[in-house]
Amino acid sequence: MTEAFYPYSRQKAQREGELAQWKRSHQANVKCAQDIKNLIASHARDGQLEPDCARTALDWWGFPRVQFVLSSTLRNASGQEFDPEALHWARTAYVPYEKTNGEFQIQANNALLAQFLRQTYGEYRALGMFGPGHCVEADQDYAGKVLVLRPDRLKEECWSAQNQLWYGECGFGCSPDASGRAVFATSLGDGQKARWERLDFMGVLDEQHLPDWAMDKLAELRGPIQEQDAPAQEQDSGPTLGGMELG
Repeated sequence: MTEAFYPYSRQKAQREGELAQWKRSHQANVKCAQDIKNLIASHARDGQLEPDCARTALDWWGFPRVQFVLSSTLRNASGQEFDPEALHWARTAYVPYEKTNGEFQIQANNALLAQFLRQTYGEYRALGMFGPGHCVEADQDYAGKVLVLRPDRLKEECWSAQNQLWYGECGFGCSPDASGRAVFATSLGDGQKARWERLDFMGVLDEQHLPDWAMDKLAELRGPIQEQDAPAQEQDSGPTLGGMELG
């Protein structure tokens, strides 16, 4: 069984008592990068990558880890061989800075790596998920906005557009300038409430992309404001989401 993907920093893992999870996930990241390197080498024919290369990597490691490794690898990538939209998508996977990040960067020819990225992004688009192209500028207040959750914050079996859209309500993390991190939000998919962190969202949805199924719930949440008990103070615990398993 593939080790569970852990998207947070070593520092957070130490704070939350999850250092063993971080270490196992880090080791899996290193192995994932090595496997992708080998796949690219074995699937290259006359400078072209066979079309099943990325699909094989995703079957082995899953979208969250493959995107995370790509994001680390391509953080400073440039060149016209890289598709700008695919590159932007890869970089939306937040990779906390660690001295050990270089251990899981994919060592491969840029042209072949660019083809692998295009294949991976194509597989992602086929899922019908929201991406950075559906968002407006992220550096704004999140309260009262429709937020797009990063898919890697969910277990892959929970990946769906319905689980990505959240209505930001309160929390210090709603402000881009606050030192706090918590964002309290309600799912537009099933109405569940959860505490997330600001970095768990890729940004604010451009509401021209708001699907019909989300409109009624959004209108309900934006209706007459009722007095509610706001959280007394920001908690340091990680995000939770009812019965839904998080990544």
